[in-house]
Amino acid sequence: MTTTDLPLIRTLGLTKLYRPGDHPVAALDGIDLDLDATDFTAIVGASGSGKSTLLNLLAGLDRPTHGTVQVAGRDLARLDAAGLAEYRLKTVGMIFQSFNLIASMTAAENVELPLTFAGMDRTERRRKAADVLNRVGLSDRMGHRPAELSGGEQQRVAVARALVADPAILLADEPTGNLDSRTAAEIMSLLVDLHRSGKPVVMITHDLELAERVATRQIRLLDGRVATDSRQPTMALAEATR
Repeated sequence: MTTTDLPLIRTLGLTKLYRPGDHPVAALDGIDLDLDATDFTAIVGASGSGKSTLLNLLAGLDRPTHGTVQVAGRDLARLDAAGLAEYRLKTVGMIFQSFNLIASMTAAENVELPLTFAGMDRTERRRKAADVLNRVGLSDRMGHRPAELSGGEQQRVAVARALVADPAILLADEPTGNLDSRTAAEIMSLLVDLHRSGKPVVMITHDLELAERVATRQIRLLDGRVATDSRQPTMALAEATR
């Protein structure tokens, strides 16, 4: 099998153990998954189900106790700290529930940050940041700092920052968890539009109803294992965001 034949993301026997006391606790217990580049995947589960642990492993923010994570044919276990940093910079774009914006920086400067770490020159950084902020509807807010932006605007800045390096995958951690229902719907519509434009999305959420509305694939975790795994036609997304 060639690299091009592989799924975008593959996990094999993925296990993560924590040891809060004398007995280990399995946050993930042998997860086998193939995630395709064409999917908007929602990973659903209650608190403690293992969904955040799974996303952190896919993002290269943590390492498994056992098993493997392969992304675009690359085994993350074979990457050293520098390799994982490059992976997070170029392969995955992370969207966090709490936005994780730097308060002293403008929207444009927050979006430029990954490109600064990549060593891109200032003129090109500014051009790319302006382009992606325009894409998420914030061309008139580039000079504003997070405290001057609404929650929805801050999350749009976070989406723009995740997109600016043109990653292969968007990973979203409860992206609407801190937003009111109307703003949450706007952010989900933006993520659906990005998926339609060809960007794979993997989102974790506790909200099964939301997952069923927007995702082409819903994976429900329970006690660190896959409880259900279902798909719906992409056409259903058109109805979900009207």
